[in-house]
Amino acid sequence: MEHAAVTKPRRSRPIRLLPSIVTILALCSGLSAVKFALDGKLSISLAMVGAAAVLDTLDGRLARMLDATSKMGAELDSLSDAISFGVAPALVLYIALLDSDSAGWIVALIYGVSIVLRLARFNTLLDDDNRPEWSREYFVGVPAPAAALIALVPIALFEQFGDGWWVGFYEVALWTLLSAALAVSTIPTLAMKSVSVAPQAAAGLLVLVAVAAAALVTYPRVLLLVLVALYLGHIPFAWHSQRWVAARPETWQHKPAERRAQRRAARRMPVIRRPAIRASSARLRLRRPGGKQRGENDLPL
Repeated sequence: MEHAAVTKPRRSRPIRLLPSIVTILALCSGLSAVKFALDGKLSISLAMVGAAAVLDTLDGRLARMLDATSKMGAELDSLSDAISFGVAPALVLYIALLDSDSAGWIVALIYGVSIVLRLARFNTLLDDDNRPEWSREYFVGVPAPAAALIALVPIALFEQFGDGWWVGFYEVALWTLLSAALAVSTIPTLAMKSVSVAPQAAAGLLVLVAVAAAALVTYPRVLLLVLVALYLGHIPFAWHSQRWVAARPETWQHKPAERRAQRRAARRMPVIRRPAIRASSARLRLRRPGGKQRGENDLPL
C-alpha cells in the first residue's frame, strides 16, 4: 500500500497583522478626536489623540518583536501619523480656539503641513545608510505624536482651568506655530529606545508609573500638562548629549548607558587650575619712546 506523500500544511501567520491592526486603531482614534471636537467634547478629543500616541508607540515595537516589519506597514504608519497627529490636531485646534479669526485656518494649515514635512524627512533619514549608528538614538526635531500633544496644551488648559489668557487667539496661534517649528526643526530629541534606567532606580520608576496611572484616572489633563513640561525640559539635555557624542567618535560603539556613565565621570573629575604667575621685579619692561627701558616703579614725574 502506497502512502501518500505527507505535505506539511502551510502555516498561516495571522499574528503578523497585529502591528497593522494597532496602526489602524491609532488612525481611527485620531480621526475620532475631530468628531468629538465637533460635538464640543474637547476632553474626549484630547484623550483620543493621547490614545493615538500610545498606539503609535506600540505598533512599531510589536512589528520588531514579532519580526513583522514590512514596507506596507511602514507606509501605513506614516499615513496614519500624518492624519492622527497632523490633520486631526489642526482641525481640533481650529474648531475649538482658532475659528474666531480668518487667520486661524492659515495657522492650522501651517501646523498640518509641518507635521507632514517632518514625517517625510523622518522616512528619508531611515533610508540613509551613511548616518552613524549613534545618530539613530536621537530624533531630528520633535516627533509627530509629541508635537501634537504639545500643540493641544491650550485646550488642556482651557478644559482644566477655564477661560484665561491661554485661550486668546494670538496666544494659541503663536503656541501652535511654535509646535510646528519644533516638529520641522533639527533640534535633537531622545528616542525611547535609547532611554534606560539604572537597576537602583527601577523601584522609584515603578512608583512614578503608579502615580501617573492614578493621575490618568483622576487628573488626566494635569498629567498631560506635566508630561509636556517634562518633555520640553529634556530638549536641552538631549541637545547637549548629542553634541557630546558627536564630538567623541571613540564612544560611538558604546551603549547609551555607558556614555552617560562616562559623562558623569568626566564631570566628577577635579579641574586642575594653573597657578597664577606673580609679578616680580623681573617683569617684562616697557620701552620708552626713545628706546630706553624703564622698570615697573620708574614712573614719569
